[in-house]
Amino acid sequence: MGKIIAKSCCNCGCDCSFEKKVVVEYLYLDLQTCKRCIETDSVLDEVMLVLTPALELAGFNVEYKKIEIKTADMAIQHQFVSSPTIRVNGQDICKSVAENSCGCCSEISSTDVECRVFEYNGKTYEVPPKEMLAEGILQIVFGSTDKGCSSDKYELPENLKNFFDGKNTKSGCCCEGNCC
Repeated sequence: MGKIIAKSCCNCGCDCSFEKKVVVEYLYLDLQTCKRCIETDSVLDEVMLVLTPALELAGFNVEYKKIEIKTADMAIQHQFVSSPTIRVNGQDICKSVAENSCGCCSEISSTDVECRVFEYNGKTYEVPPKEMLAEGILQIVFGSTDKGCSSDKYELPENLKNFFDGKNTKSGCCCEGNCC
């Protein structure tokens, strides 16, 4: 698949090296019911079909992961802040989190849930345009090395806490909250 190129990372004479690697992660709440997650998944797949060969040609090893955030514990483990989220090498391609009401996820959890919207070129989208995803991925790969790290301790957003609580206690469902 991808070619891995090791280069000296400094001139110290040590045996240190680095791998040119791109890890794209798609984190989401639901790919069965949520139109926003399903359509974003489809758009991201199309973008990755185009970008992966180009990145591999440039010497990168590309890894593309899809991660369904099924529980509050998983959300905490992945420091998940909003659905859907696309990260490259651990960095969210969006500079900020904007959300609006998501009927699908609200229905899944029987509570009001807001999910991510994507802001691009002065417009807001529930499903990001291909151009936005390609630009965001390439900007992180070839742009700044800032990982967007924060010294703030991660806390599960109230919105996601409500989603998981609602999903786990959903009444009138024969699966006792294990559906979806």
